[in-house]
Amino acid sequence: MEGAGIHGGERVAVFQLDVENRCVQPPEIRYARSGDVSVAFQVFGAGSDVVVVRGSLSDLSSVWEQPMFVSYIEGFAEFARVIMFDKRGMGLSDRLREVPTLEARMDDIRAVMDEAGSERAALFAAHEGARIAALFAATYPERTTALVLHDPSARGRRGADYPWARSDEEWRVWLREVADGWGTIDFFERQLRDYCPTMVGDTEFKRWYVRHMRQSASPGAAVAFQRMVMEGNVTDVLPAIRVPTLVFHRPSSTEPAAYVAGRISGAVTMVLDGLVDGYLWVNPAATDILLRETRSFLRGLDADAKPERVLATILFTDIVGSTEHAAKLGDSRWKKVLRQHHALVRQRLAQFRGEELNTMGDGFLASFDSPGRAIRSACAIRDDVRSLGLEIRAGVHTGESEVLEGKIGGIAVHIAARVSASAHPGQVLVSSTVKDLVAGSGIEFDDVGLHALKGVPGEWHLYEVRAGVGADIGSLA
Repeated sequence: MEGAGIHGGERVAVFQLDVENRCVQPPEIRYARSGDVSVAFQVFGAGSDVVVVRGSLSDLSSVWEQPMFVSYIEGFAEFARVIMFDKRGMGLSDRLREVPTLEARMDDIRAVMDEAGSERAALFAAHEGARIAALFAATYPERTTALVLHDPSARGRRGADYPWARSDEEWRVWLREVADGWGTIDFFERQLRDYCPTMVGDTEFKRWYVRHMRQSASPGAAVAFQRMVMEGNVTDVLPAIRVPTLVFHRPSSTEPAAYVAGRISGAVTMVLDGLVDGYLWVNPAATDILLRETRSFLRGLDADAKPERVLATILFTDIVGSTEHAAKLGDSRWKKVLRQHHALVRQRLAQFRGEELNTMGDGFLASFDSPGRAIRSACAIRDDVRSLGLEIRAGVHTGESEVLEGKIGGIAVHIAARVSASAHPGQVLVSSTVKDLVAGSGIEFDDVGLHALKGVPGEWHLYEVRAGVGADIGSLA
């Protein structure tokens, strides 16, 4: 079997069959640099770009040894240029022991697309991978043509409005099982019975499954991955998604799929009747339906549509007691201090990829594509300006924002300003949305309770960033 496609005048090999060994020769492995992590990826097929975000552990080498998966991914390659990658910490990508954050993994998609020469792509994601894809689509709608999800998971921990996830106690038990059992035959056979029951009696599939899982992650990496699954939460992000979205699901996953689709404007759902396994591709009938409907869905899109709203993280800072400082120093000296303050703020904004939106006397308004970078920038600014004898207060909020003539505006800006106004001198306060999105980053918070934000409906749960973050600029810079 051999396939090929044309992309940008370049002929791209898809699959080759090694006749002597009767196995598929996978596409070339390439690497993209995302911060200080190398992410392995492959490109194959022809047509509009589709980035595949697998929902489970992955290994780009052993996955090509599974004929059912090859047949499935070949279906995508018949109508799309496919970009498939190993998540950080897995397979052929750099291994990690720390818990990867949603925003770092979202950055991995951007890095892979850049290295692959992809300006815009549809994202196909399953299970937990839907969270990364959702965050990317909301943050970078100008680079996302569509979102196609299968059995999407919105959060890892059970909540009052999300009863399908594990409880905290169930997570404690499960993480211990992973730590103690990962890599053993018994553990993987139990996993197979739970996740892919129709394949339990297939000896060859079982051998491949054990090998694939072992090569996907070491025991430590597997625990880190499961902790990331537990901590991740994109429920507040879903309403900010404005790209065309199609949600597939098994009959047993109707309610969680409806939860996700119901929060994305215009999202369409489709049930894959008869599918019981977690792995979609072990069921050829379900695979055929998904591929056919995905192809039809992508062909019907408006390729020239321009995003009018994006998910952005807004930072608002202002100097505490500026009037008193001005009166004490006098106009001339105060103007000099303000110039130094502005220079320090702009230096940190540039370092953490923030965009200055407005300067209002002694305050700054900036937007970021990452809540982690916004927090670190705010903390670094706070620490820097103390050398000038100044204290600032800062507020950070992530929310849907309007794009007006290339600039960010809307309610998220007002909320960030109100969060900042609630802060005491030296405090960096964030909304609960920001806290959820940086789970696993090492940034720690203190709960400061519910606050009424002037002019903003309802009460808002706010958190203070603990001291020490500003000195740790991290790999997100």
